Amino acid sequence: METAASFWGQLDPFREILDSARNGIVIIDITGAIRLFNQVAREVLSIQKPDLIGQHISSISEEAWQDMCTILKTGFPQLNKKITIGESTIIANRTAIAFQGQLIGVLSIFQDISEHEKIISELASFRQLTMQLDAIIESSYDGLYITDGEANTLRVNQAYERISGLKRDDLIGRNMRDLVQEGVLDRSVTLEVLRLREPVTIMQDIAGDKHVIVTGNPIFDKNGDISLVVTNVRDITELNQLHLELEETRKISSRYQEELEELQKLKAASHELIAKSEAFRATLKQAVKVSQVDATVLITGESGVGKSLLARLIHKMSQRKDGPFIKISCGAIPENLMESELFGYEKGAFTGARTGGKAGLLEVGNGGTVFLDEIGELPLNLQVKLLDVLEDKEVTRLGGTTPRSMDLRLITATNRDLKQMVREKNFREDLFFRLNVIPLHIPPLRERKEAIIPLIDHFLQESIEATGNRKSISPEVYETLVKYPFYGNVRELMNMVERMAVLSDEEVINLKDLPPGVKEISRSSLYGELGESLPLREAVAKFEEEIIREAISTHGTISKAAQILRVNQSTVSRKAKKYKILRH
Repeated sequence: METAASFWGQLDPFREILDSARNGIVIIDITGAIRLFNQVAREVLSIQKPDLIGQHISSISEEAWQDMCTILKTGFPQLNKKITIGESTIIANRTAIAFQGQLIGVLSIFQDISEHEKIISELASFRQLTMQLDAIIESSYDGLYITDGEANTLRVNQAYERISGLKRDDLIGRNMRDLVQEGVLDRSVTLEVLRLREPVTIMQDIAGDKHVIVTGNPIFDKNGDISLVVTNVRDITELNQLHLELEETRKISSRYQEELEELQKLKAASHELIAKSEAFRATLKQAVKVSQVDATVLITGESGVGKSLLARLIHKMSQRKDGPFIKISCGAIPENLMESELFGYEKGAFTGARTGGKAGLLEVGNGGTVFLDEIGELPLNLQVKLLDVLEDKEVTRLGGTTPRSMDLRLITATNRDLKQMVREKNFREDLFFRLNVIPLHIPPLRERKEAIIPLIDHFLQESIEATGNRKSISPEVYETLVKYPFYGNVRELMNMVERMAVLSDEEVINLKDLPPGVKEISRSSLYGELGESLPLREAVAKFEEEIIREAISTHGTISKAAQILRVNQSTVSRKAKKYKILRH
């Protein structure tokens, strides 16, 4: 019977063959001595020793010897054993060698799989990266459309399907030129990118009612050729709607803000002018609106209703509030001086002219507001000159030739009927229309009796603050004054309250402190002292006398009284003689 030694002797002829194998081969005997160690095994295990035959396997790897001992004891093979040696990873298959029914050694065949492991790792990383990229692309709320450098569709995400209404199965692999030609898409940003070789952004309407912004970006390879075109599609339909809603909200907010400012200004104006009646509040509301523009305003109303106060209030609420407010009473300036006062004059314009000339009141109001009160008293020749100032925004001084630029806002007022004056050729029609751009009418006090008591309290408080004498008013006086017609309007009421506050000897102002005639006019003039009805003619005469007496008393002259009563001056003069009314 052959021995194990003879078996190992027969191994020598095969050594060259085993050295040429592509795998590492190591054979040990039952004692652990190395019988074969081929060249690949040396290279894989990086062993430089010249001769390993006869050395114990544990000198190379104790772990390998332990594994082989197990195989020698059990006879079971060890397959696909992964072993890490340094930076190398090997996989080994180890089996027992039997000879004549006896285990005499172990055969170990192994291979360096480091490169394979690296490839597998890279492949796993690539798969992980691909999964992450897929997740990123599909989670994008914007649509993504990817083509190659030939405009062939490579990829489409779910968002693009949602936005466009198209299915990726109908797009992937298709060329963009064909899709455009077939009408699937009306235009392609990809083709524009390929043509221009730069990023391109376009706006598109798709799916009927959707507005999208499409941006294509080229990706270049190392040779400078376009390898990919990545297109981003963003649905801005909702954004546009939100923008429109935001603009509408801003408009509403702006309108509310304007209304709030108007209400605040109206509240302040109502406090200054004591606006209690609906008619006067409507006028004040118009004044608040008018104050925000530079349009010319014509204020009408009887004498004493507060036209100058309203004009000043418009100025205070306007953008010109920091500029001058010039009030000019056309009825108070002598006619021969009116031109030089309004328009100014140059040096030597007339005898007595200042050496350096003088700026007119219109020029002084440059940058602010000029209030022309009693505009109906302006002579016809100056009406022409005022019209030129309004139309040309320039003023030429008396005796001068050089016009001066004007930046002013003009407010005029009158207690006369300018339309009637136009018909009578006493006022220029063109100037009337130029002044009457925004008409504001202040109703007389007798038409807004609800304002009388607040006005009384207001004027009384002013008197208390000025004199320090605290006074109050009895209910009977309030009742009497509410019934009084006040043909002199607010001015008459103010003078009356001030007079009573000063002349009253007691803390409470009573009926005896009222001016003469007020009680008689306030109570019904149509009844006698005993409450019996007077004959109609007598009642009318008595009422007429009281009205004419009060008008002359309040305004001082027959001509002014005639204007207020809207009758001829001769009529008032004749009736004053009839009723023996004293004129002052």
